[in-house]
Amino acid sequence: MPEGDTVWNTARVLHRALAGARLTGCDFRVPQLATTDLTGWTISESASRGKHLLLRLAAPDEARWTLHSHLRMDGAWRAYAPGERWSGRPAHLIRVVLRTPGAVAVGYHLHELALVPTAEEDTLVGHLGPDLLGPDWDPAEAVHRLAAHPEQTIGEALLDQRNLAGVGNLYKCEVLFLRGVSPWTPVGAVPDLPGTVALAQRLLAANRGRWTQSTTGSLHRGQTSYVYSRRAQPCRRCGTAIRKEELGERVTYWCPVCQPEQPGTPPPA
Repeated sequence: MPEGDTVWNTARVLHRALAGARLTGCDFRVPQLATTDLTGWTISESASRGKHLLLRLAAPDEARWTLHSHLRMDGAWRAYAPGERWSGRPAHLIRVVLRTPGAVAVGYHLHELALVPTAEEDTLVGHLGPDLLGPDWDPAEAVHRLAAHPEQTIGEALLDQRNLAGVGNLYKCEVLFLRGVSPWTPVGAVPDLPGTVALAQRLLAANRGRWTQSTTGSLHRGQTSYVYSRRAQPCRRCGTAIRKEELGERVTYWCPVCQPEQPGTPPPA
């Protein structure tokens, strides 16, 4: 699932494959960039910002530009050797192809593709909160942003990228289980908000550099999560059946015993 660590890993793969190379060809398969030709441009770096991926480029006139993409739930970038078969996804999902002498980068089902001057990146990502895996990570600012809406459920607040950038549904569910907090708890009633934020950062950081996301410490199939995607299976702590309900626009998984509702908290539907 493309959460902050997945996008971080993707950015590193693209950086290793493309950074410093001059583009020998490109193919944009989205209307807004269909006539764009970046041939001759140099890729300076590949970076992530929360769930956003930023390919920074230098044009022949030395102007700096950024190719922005968002993976959402189903997007992906793959890097191939020249002549290698593109096996990542069906061909009709390809949105962009970037060619260099040593690699071919293919973007599948990408969202929000845009080419902007690098100096204007904030128009696309400036609304984001502190990046859990970024050099600007500021836990105090993340806590401040979360606490600014005390009536919002903590489950929804953690997914709001304006508070902290990088947490997706998997980490939301796992962090709240490990903290013993019901997803329906208002932010203002969370016992230790700084501890919750710190745990989220540690879990994402632990999965940098690998594609199997684990919060349990195990990389074995079926053992990588405590509650996420484990509806009706026994809680690893108490044996109670894990529950699954909708919270906002996303589903959530939790243990009703290990994550008791706070007094006055509306129960899940």
